[in-house]
Amino acid sequence: MQANGHAAAVEMAKGALAGAVGVLALDGVAELLWRRENPRARARERAARPEGIDPAHLAARRVARLIGRRGAVRRPGPGGTAVHWGLGVVPGAAYALLRHRARPLAAGRGTLFGLGLFLLQDELLNRLLRLAGPLRAYPWQAHVRGLVAHTVFGAATDLALRAMDRAAAARAPALPANFAG
Repeated sequence: MQANGHAAAVEMAKGALAGAVGVLALDGVAELLWRRENPRARARERAARPEGIDPAHLAARRVARLIGRRGAVRRPGPGGTAVHWGLGVVPGAAYALLRHRARPLAAGRGTLFGLGLFLLQDELLNRLLRLAGPLRAYPWQAHVRGLVAHTVFGAATDLALRAMDRAAAARAPALPANFAG
C-alpha cells in the first residue's frame, strides 16, 4: 500500500510540473492571440469582466476581502498569479494521476483534457462563481482564444508527462532475463 501511495505522489508531482509547463504554453498562446485581436474586441472583453479584471485576479481579490484584507489586489499581482498557476498545476497533478486509469481523459494526447478544462473552468465555473460576465458579453475571439490556449495547455501538459515517463524509463535499471517478478 505504501508503494502505491509513493507512486501516486510521484505521479502528482510530475503532473504539477507538467501543469506548470502547460501554463507557460497557455500563456504564450493566449498572449500571442490577444495581441493579434481587434482592439474593439479586446475592449469589449475588458468591459465584460466583473470589476474590470480577469477571473484569477478577481478570485484573489474576493479571497482577500473574505479574510479581511481590504487593499486592492493589483493586476498583475501575486494573488491572481498564484490562482492562475494553481488552476494549471492542480489539474496537471490530477491529470497525471488519472491518465492511465481513465484512458478517455488522455485521448488526443491531452487535447481533450484541455478542452474539458476550458469548458469547465472558463465557460462554466467562472460564470457560476461570477468571476466572469455573461457568455454573450464577450466577443467570439475571447472564446476561441480560451479554447485554443486550453487545448495547447492540455497538449503541453501531456507532452511534458510523456517526456518525464521516457526519461524515467531510460534511467530504470534493466531486469535480469530470468526475472519472474
